[in-house]
Amino acid sequence: MTGLSDSFQRPIDYLRISVTDRCNLRCIYCMPAEGINLLPHEDVLSYEEIHRIAVTAAELGIKKVRITGGEPLVRIGLSSLIRMLAQIEAIDDIALTTNGTLLAQYADELKAAGLRRVNISLDTLKPDKFKLITRGGDFYHVLEGINAAGAAGLNPIKINVVVMAGSNDDELLDFARKTIEEGWHVRFIEQMPFNREFADSSFVPVNEMQERLAALGELEPSTVKGNGPAKYYRLPRAKGTIGFITPVSQHFCFRCNRLRLTADGKLRPCLLSEREVDLRHPLRQGISAEELKKLIKRAVDSKPRQHKLAQGCVPQDRPFSQVGG
Repeated sequence: MTGLSDSFQRPIDYLRISVTDRCNLRCIYCMPAEGINLLPHEDVLSYEEIHRIAVTAAELGIKKVRITGGEPLVRIGLSSLIRMLAQIEAIDDIALTTNGTLLAQYADELKAAGLRRVNISLDTLKPDKFKLITRGGDFYHVLEGINAAGAAGLNPIKINVVVMAGSNDDELLDFARKTIEEGWHVRFIEQMPFNREFADSSFVPVNEMQERLAALGELEPSTVKGNGPAKYYRLPRAKGTIGFITPVSQHFCFRCNRLRLTADGKLRPCLLSEREVDLRHPLRQGISAEELKKLIKRAVDSKPRQHKLAQGCVPQDRPFSQVGG
C-alpha cells in the first residue's frame, strides 16, 4: 500500500460515501421546503458498485469510511453495505452520519454488521422548534435513536448542532450542559452559506459561541475518537466534550484528509468546489482496477488548496443534501 497524498502533500485516507440524496426531513439550512429534484434510481450507485470503489480506494490508502446522505437510513438494506465494507481488511473505521429519526430501528443490526460510530444531527432540544427547523420532524424519534445507539455500543455518539442566530443560538448553554449532566459529545458547527440569503442573517462565528459558553466555566482542550475537523474541549466536571467545526471563520483546509463519493458516483475532492471525477460511467463500462485507481488519483490531484467561501464562492452545481456534508 503506497498511501495517497494530494499536490499539497496532505495525506488522504478518509472517504465519505453518500448512499442517497433522499431525506425524510427538510431542514431549513439544507433543503428547500418542496424538496429537490431527486436522482433517477438508475443513476444511484448500487451497493456492489460502492463496494468496488471502496476496495480500490483502500488499496490506494483509504482507511476510514463514513456513510452519509441525504439521510442514509432511508435507503433499504444499508446494513448489507456496512457488512461488505467491514470485510475490507484495510478499512479500520466505519461511521455513519444520520438525522437519527430511524436509528432506533436499525442501531443493533448496523452494529452487528460492523458499524463503529454515529454522528447524529440535532439542532434543538425543544420539540416544537425541532418541528420548525426540520419542517415536520419528531424530536422524540431522535432521542430514541440516540438512546438506541448508546445501547448498541455505537460510541462515541457525537451530536452535530448547526448554530443559527434567531433559530437555536439561545440553546448553546443547554447543549453544553448536556456534556456535563449526561456525558454528551456535542459539536457546534458554523453554518455554511449554501443558502446565502438565510446564512448571512443567521451566521454565528465560533468565537461568539465560545464567549457565550464561558458562563459555564473554562473550556479545557480535549480529544474524541474520530476523523473530522472538530477541535474538542471539556467543561469543568463534564464527562462529555464540546467540539467546534469552523468551515467559515477558521477554515481547516490545510489538514483536510478526505474525498467524497456522491450517490450518483462522482468523486468530489472538496465539499465546497464543483470539481468532480465521474466513476459511475467508467464502472458500468467495465473499467479495470488499475484504470479505476487512476481516476481516484486524478480526483486527489485536483483537490484545491482551500475553499473560497471568503470570496463569496459557493458551489451551485448540487444541493447541499446531495454532497454528503
